[in-house]
Amino acid sequence: MPDLPGVRAIGWGRPMAWLALGWRDMLATPLPSLFHGVVVAAGGWLVLWLGERAWLLVPGAVSGFLLLGPIVATGLYQLSRRRHGGRRAALSQVFYAWQRGTLPLVGLGLVLFAAASAWVAVTAALFMAFVPQPIDSLRTFLHYALAQQGIPMFTLWMLAGALGASLVFAATVVSAPMLLDRRIGLRAALMTSVRAVGDNPLAMALWAALIMFACVLSVITWMAGFLISVPVLGHATWHAYRELVDADAWPERD
Repeated sequence: MPDLPGVRAIGWGRPMAWLALGWRDMLATPLPSLFHGVVVAAGGWLVLWLGERAWLLVPGAVSGFLLLGPIVATGLYQLSRRRHGGRRAALSQVFYAWQRGTLPLVGLGLVLFAAASAWVAVTAALFMAFVPQPIDSLRTFLHYALAQQGIPMFTLWMLAGALGASLVFAATVVSAPMLLDRRIGLRAALMTSVRAVGDNPLAMALWAALIMFACVLSVITWMAGFLISVPVLGHATWHAYRELVDADAWPERD
């Protein structure tokens, strides 16, 4: 068995095909797929609620909301996995995937949670140290960041978050479905994911942009967009993994 799974080179436009396949899987399994969208939309509404009551938690909540996506979507990977194998895909399989878990998947979730927690801690520390006026709400924060400090400062803060998100994206873009599908260690899955991004920079940049666009569109529709974007992106991620990674040398999980 090789140290790491092989990574295939793909065309830069392949993410569009993954979206089409994700849409197909959602239509084939509408109830369990849309269930994931409802769960994520509810999480988005919780973030908004936090924004009105504890605004300092919002950056971390938003980061965690996005970074934990690969874990939340485990049920979607399972649905696509079963369809790929010609087996029945139902809501019970979603709960089975969530309940079963694996140590590597739990480890991945802890890594993502730590990344989100670090981001909110850094944000809170920066504003407590350098902001001279009290900021008691998300609205006050946005007014200070945009109106008083100007767009360049706000953009710099956003770019710092984007840099962290890009690193997490590289490490998790195919590792979560791989951990669900194969008996492989967390380190090997993370390294394979990074290799997949490094070997296909244009395609994976497009995929990251599509994911970000879908997330932004979902947020500005007051989270309603997540009802569709989450199942489509989750199923599409499974197809991205299957196309990018040759993990046949590793045994399948049950």
